[in-house]
Amino acid sequence: MTTSAADTTAPTDGDERGQASGHTSAQDSVPHRGHGYAKQKDQHLKRLRRIEGQIRGLQRMVEEDVYCIDILTQVSASTKALQSFALQLLEEHLRHCVASAAVESAAQGDAEGAGEVDAKVAEATAAIARLLRT
Repeated sequence: MTTSAADTTAPTDGDERGQASGHTSAQDSVPHRGHGYAKQKDQHLKRLRRIEGQIRGLQRMVEEDVYCIDILTQVSASTKALQSFALQLLEEHLRHCVASAAVESAAQGDAEGAGEVDAKVAEATAAIARLLRT
C-alpha cells in the first residue's frame, strides 16, 4: 500500500486527531469557525511539498549509500524546515484561534467564554511544549 503526503498530514474535517493519538483539543468541542492558516493554505501546502521532497531526497541518499555526514546535514535541513513551518502555524493559531476566543469571551462576559480562552491557551502551551521537545 502506498501513502501520499495527504495521508500523513493533518486530519480532515472529520478530525481523527483525538482518536488516533489519544489527544483531544479544545477544537474537538467547539464548532468549526475556520482555521488560522486558511488564508495561507496554498503557501503552506507548497512548503510542505518542498519538505516532502527533502525527505524523499533523504531516502534516495540512503539507497545510494551517500556518506553519513552528508545525510545528517540534509536531516538537519529537513528538521529546520519542519520547525519553521510549525512556528508559522503556531503563530497563526495564536493570532486567529486564541485571539478569536478572547474576543468572543469578552463579548460573552461570562465564565463559559473565559473557559474557552483558557482551553485555547492550554492547547497552545501544550503544542509549544511538544515543539520544544523535538
